[in-house]
Formats: sequence, structure tokens, C-alpha cells
Amino acid sequence: MKFVIIAVVIISILAGVLFWWRFGPGFGTQVQTPKEVVLNIYGLWEEENLIKPAILEYQQAASSAGKKITINYKFQTSQNYRTRVQTQISENSGPDIFMIHNSWLPVFLKSSMLASAPQTIFPIDEFNQTFYPVVSENFTKDGKLYGVARGIDGLVLYYNEEILKNANITAPVSWDEFLNSAIKATVVDETGKIKTAGAAIGTTGNVDHWQDILGLLFFQQPDASLETPNTQSGADVLKFYTDFLVDPKKRVWDPTWESSTQAFGSGKVAFYFGPSWRAHELRQLNPSLKFGMVPPPQLPGKRVGYASYWGFVVSSKSQFQNEAWEFLKFLTSASAEKLLYQEASKVRLFGDPYSRLDLASELLNDPMAGSVVSQGPYFKSWYLVSDTRDQGLNDAISKYYLDAINDVVNKGGDPKNALEVTAKGVKQVLDDFVNPVQAPAAQ
Repeated sequence: MKFVIIAVVIISILAGVLFWWRFGPGFGTQVQTPKEVVLNIYGLWEEENLIKPAILEYQQAASSAGKKITINYKFQTSQNYRTRVQTQISENSGPDIFMIHNSWLPVFLKSSMLASAPQTIFPIDEFNQTFYPVVSENFTKDGKLYGVARGIDGLVLYYNEEILKNANITAPVSWDEFLNSAIKATVVDETGKIKTAGAAIGTTGNVDHWQDILGLLFFQQPDASLETPNTQSGADVLKFYTDFLVDPKKRVWDPTWESSTQAFGSGKVAFYFGPSWRAHELRQLNPSLKFGMVPPPQLPGKRVGYASYWGFVVSSKSQFQNEAWEFLKFLTSASAEKLLYQEASKVRLFGDPYSRLDLASELLNDPMAGSVVSQGPYFKSWYLVSDTRDQGLNDAISKYYLDAINDVVNKGGDPKNALEVTAKGVKQVLDDFVNPVQAPAAQ
């Protein structure tokens, strides 16, 4: 009887163990805890305090959903930024998310350093319908999404309200109006030296954002191409630009002055071209300066703006690519863009103009940001652009166009001949940084 009892006990224990093994968590299995995700982000231009509220909001929402996500925003200096990031990614020590200029996508794609957005997280059709066309043009390739815009920006025309009032002129809409107004606003002394400049345009040395001005003119001119500028249309653009300095009847700028930004800030210039972020610098330079901002002049029958802005991309070496894209989708949501704009507006004149189409109406009537978002539907962009400090694509393209302008301005060169050299140089730069690597010829 004793052995029967022992046998029953043993069988009961074995049955219990078998039940626990089948329906319990199993031997050695611990209660599941959320996977810890750490996203490192490289940002430019803005300190952490401006993006921190959006990061905290996202982390709290993730925590409420049972996810453990930590996001570290690391402010980066612009010096050597592009090459530094590329080196770190190639060495598997780079960030999960990082900022690039809107013209850099081909450079990073050529080196296979970007992860595209999963369709389940950020469908490309949804992206194309949500943001301005130029954003889709800049951050999608072959039906895949590779980046999002942090905001939108581009070239605007600044004008000195007092100078325009004294000259009895208004902000121009066309280039003909701009030329006539700039000439009228120019004041010279008895020796012919310019005291008040009509516009900061015509050369490279002291004209900030000359690349964007010239790029805009090329896009506006029928049959002109920045990729192949050595045509009569391209020569006409170069002549139009340089005439503001070399043609005595159209001369409105002094190449010996300080930079155009400094000169406009000191109240010596009627018209100045720059992106919207220059407004914050101008206000710091001269708090009493009264200036306005409008879209740049246009040619009849065609509206074109010239965009230059920054966005975020995901590294192909990131261990958390899906989580990174989920965060970027949140960061470009309407609520997050508005939050970021509000935070930035606490410390400067306004935040980054919205990149979303559905938020345009909120800024259209803004006297400053409105000059950007009103151009959103017809913005274009290219690799000829200022202030990216990329030591690569942008700087190399700029150097060839700079040489063409200087040849005309300083040596009296023929615009079309000058652009022959530019065209050859541009082709080489595009082959180096943008165009696909050619397969070796068959032997």
C-alpha cells in the first residue's frame, strides 16, 4: 500500500510538471519585458532644448504603449559634418538618425548609407500627399522614401522699408520691376561711389547666397539648365546676373563692401536675397531695422522658388531602423511640427516654416514665414546652393559657377565661353558624387 501511495505522488508530480511545461512559461523563461531601444540623433543648427519637448512627448507615448524607447539628440557643428557622419557610419559608430541637406540624398545613396522607410510605417503615397512636391523630389528615389523634411525654407527677397518709402517704390513682383526699383533706390556720391545700394547682387565675393540667386534664375529661364549651362539661355542668365555690377547703367552694388547680410543689416541696402533664417540674424544685427520679406521676383508666365532646407534620414547601419522611422513619422506629424514651431518661436522671430501642405494656411499671412510657405507649391532645388559647408558636392559645384561669374566680372569674359568650362566641371562633379558608378567595359 505504501508503494502505491508513493507511485501516486510521483505520478501527480510528473503530471504537474508536464502541465507547467506545456502551459506555463517554461523552464528558464522569464516574464517578457519591453525591448530597450536607444535612438541616437545627430542634429544641426538647433540646440537640444528646442526639440526636447517633442522627444519627451514621443517617449511618454511609447512608454504608455508598453515600449521602452530612449532618444538622445546630439547637437553637431557644421564643420566637416558630412564627411564626419559618412566616416562614422562606415565604421559602424554613427547615429541612427541624422540630418542632411535636401541636396545630399544622392551622395548618401551612392555609398549605401541610408535605410528606406517601410511601407507599413510610412507609405510613400501618404508621404507624397502630405508634403510639398519639392520634398518628395528631394527625399524619394525609385519609389522609396529615404528622408523627411525638418521644415521648409528657400530664397526670399528682403527689403528695407525706409529706403523703399524714400524712393517711392514697392516690393517688386517681376525682374523688370526689381531692376528698375534697384536702380532707383541706388544713391551715389559726387565721385560716383555707392552710398546706398539698390540690391546685393551681381558677384560672388560679398554677396551671400549668390548660388541660390543664380540657381533661381536658371530655373526661371526657359531652356536654361544648371546641369548643362553652356547654352545661349544659360549665358543670358549669367549676363543678367553680372550686369548688376558690370553694366554702368545697371550697377547697384559695391563689391568692396562687407557681406551683403552685414550691409543690409546696417541699413545700407534696399534689396537683399537670403533664406528665411537670415531674418533672425538681421534682427540681432540691428533690432531697429525695419524690413519686409516677400517671394523673389518672377519671369512672366512661370512661378519658381528655390528651396534649401534640411531633413532627417535613417542610417542603414542602425539596429533600430523601424523604430527610427516610427519616430520620424511622429516628428513630421502636424502636432509635432506645430510644437517645434512654437518652441522655436519662443527664442527667435519664428520657427521653421511647416513642410506639411495641410499646415500652410496657418502661416500664409505671417509677414515673414508667409514668404516661404507661399512658394511651397512651386519650389525647386538643385546642387548649386549656399551654406551647406559640405566640402563635396555643393562646394565643388559652387566653385565652377563662381569661376564663371568671376571671369565675367573681373576679366570681362564672355558669359557663354565662361560656362563652357563650368559645364565640363559640373559633369565631373556629378559623376563623382551623384551619378551611378559605371560598370567596367567588357573585355
